[in-house]
Amino acid sequence: MIIPELKKTFIDNIQNVFGWRTKRKIVVIESDDWGSIRMPSKEVHELLIKAGVRVDEEPYNKYDSLESEDDLTNLLEVLSAFKDKNGNSPVITANCVMVNPDFEKIRASDFQEYHYELFTETFKRYPKHANSFKLLQEGITKKLIYPQFHGREHVNVNRWMKALKENLKETRLAFDLGLFGISTDNEKGLRSNYLAGLDYDFEEEKINLKLIVEEGLNLFEQIYGFRSVSFIAPSNTWSSWLEPVLYDSGVRYLKGSFIQSEPAHSPGKIKYKRRYHYLGQINNHQQYYLVRSCYFEPSLNENFDWVNYCLHGIDNAFRWHKPASISTHRLNFIGFIDQSNRDRNLPLFKTLFSEMLRRWPDIEFMTSAQLGDLISQPKSI
Repeated sequence: MIIPELKKTFIDNIQNVFGWRTKRKIVVIESDDWGSIRMPSKEVHELLIKAGVRVDEEPYNKYDSLESEDDLTNLLEVLSAFKDKNGNSPVITANCVMVNPDFEKIRASDFQEYHYELFTETFKRYPKHANSFKLLQEGITKKLIYPQFHGREHVNVNRWMKALKENLKETRLAFDLGLFGISTDNEKGLRSNYLAGLDYDFEEEKINLKLIVEEGLNLFEQIYGFRSVSFIAPSNTWSSWLEPVLYDSGVRYLKGSFIQSEPAHSPGKIKYKRRYHYLGQINNHQQYYLVRSCYFEPSLNENFDWVNYCLHGIDNAFRWHKPASISTHRLNFIGFIDQSNRDRNLPLFKTLFSEMLRRWPDIEFMTSAQLGDLISQPKSI
């Protein structure tokens, strides 16, 4: 239809109108959710369907899971096959969570206390993941993977624990099977999003969110050996009062889409305020916003031409003299639940790289942190 197409064209262009520019053909690949559990196994997926929870209708619950050895091996192979004009391979800025819920300890507390485990410990409990962290480290060493901070966990602790205490049916069933991330569609009208880890419903929750952010960033350094300088909030939802907390913990670059969802709740009413951002925008704490402009999400719609859609976004960014920041979630590269998902999408990923290098041989692959450093230089071009 003409109206939706015009709206899409308007959005594609308006997000590139303002902000930092460069004549360089820079490509950044941003990928969220690494380290977080989603669907634990194919068996759990089938049990939920039998129980009437239609997880087969939502791509994240249908395909996404903790990254396995095979998932990482295949992804690193694709990335290493390409080089830019400087001899650098495409590098995925992997936005990671540090922990997952410890289901057994939560159950042992009779759902009165929240407990977590490091994602490196979660790897040890999954059947094809014993060497997953080693492969992540290999990807870092080869400059194919660059981890950055996505949150301590990808679950809203207060909402989830409240629902567990109240014995909300589908939430408790999911818990018993080792997951938290079922869609709100399965409990329509009963709850808010569990995945928006930094959302809140009451003012008194703010203190705990501050501690969660600080602890998460310290855990990031503990695991990876360096501080994360960038951050993207789970579900792109965070409050401006958290930005100085992030700054004090070393975060200089705030990432997401050009529309931020900021909680603006009042008693008895869930409401969000839109905050608009552009590339290179600076807040009061001298933090820079990095805005995504292109999308490669083939698992979300298998019948859509994501390669050409992403190439169009790249072309649009370059025409506006902007870097192309590609959003692609971990979901697209996971085959642990359903191998056909990975087998279908990785060839598309290869085609995307082949075609962008053919069209723009002077492309430069960067991490989001490298882009942020370039933008924050006094005389960057």
